[in-house]
Amino acid sequence: MKKLIFGICASLIIPALCVPALFAFDWPQNEILSDSFFSYFGQLRGGTIGTSLVFSESREVKAADDGKVLAIISEHDEDELFESTLGNAAILAHKDDLITVYANLDSQDLDSLYKMSDVKSGTVFGGIGSSGWQQGEGCLEFQVLDTKNRTYINPRILMPRIGKELQLTIKDVKAISKKGVSYDLGTVKTMPSGVYQLYRERQEIAMPYKTTVYINGAVAEALSYDTLSEKNGKISVTGKKNYDVKVMYPDKESQFLGEVTITKGKNSIMVVASDILGKEKQILYTIEAR
Repeated sequence: MKKLIFGICASLIIPALCVPALFAFDWPQNEILSDSFFSYFGQLRGGTIGTSLVFSESREVKAADDGKVLAIISEHDEDELFESTLGNAAILAHKDDLITVYANLDSQDLDSLYKMSDVKSGTVFGGIGSSGWQQGEGCLEFQVLDTKNRTYINPRILMPRIGKELQLTIKDVKAISKKGVSYDLGTVKTMPSGVYQLYRERQEIAMPYKTTVYINGAVAEALSYDTLSEKNGKISVTGKKNYDVKVMYPDKESQFLGEVTITKGKNSIMVVASDILGKEKQILYTIEAR
């Protein structure tokens, strides 16, 4: 059964186009404040781009919507040779071609999960364990997949929001040329014209829902974290191109903002980061390009 489950999951998370989600879920456990998750969708996590929402409090897990039990994953398969990175997990299929994954469950609850087929929203089907790769955290890892459009969906756009958002910052914005030369936009006044990749200082926990870069008032790049796709086996964020983790997070301190062209003459560069409620943080730079 374990090998069959892996086959199902692998077939779901392949390259995709970003599509807005139009379907609402309840919380997969009792609500917590919006600024208190352990890890947010799209954040750097374990050397990749996180496709899950990881809760910070250990509570009972419940179905986020009516659905069918598609599969159960145990922490180890029968011969204990292959460990699941999700630990003990339940996978439910819902209408509109959506699937929810509830990972890091307590092993003692697996027997009851095997007996379930159809479930109603709010059905409690387990407690939290420490079976997954959660850095020792005994918390729910919640994932949503759109099998029709073949994307990972940010669970937060489907769930009611409780409380305030984490405050966003835009600091230490740098422009890196194709030759690898870095320019600190906060201090530099002149720089060569050309194509640059812009980065901001990554926040350890807070995660923007969208970042936009304007050059002379026109949108040069916009990255939205409503969905993530997978290209050539790598999770990527979609903007003008598909950007994988090596571009999005080249190190632990930097987060990609976009690829822009700076032309000769005076350039106004504005960077805007917005949270899921639309509250914006922005910063403006004026650069003379030669």
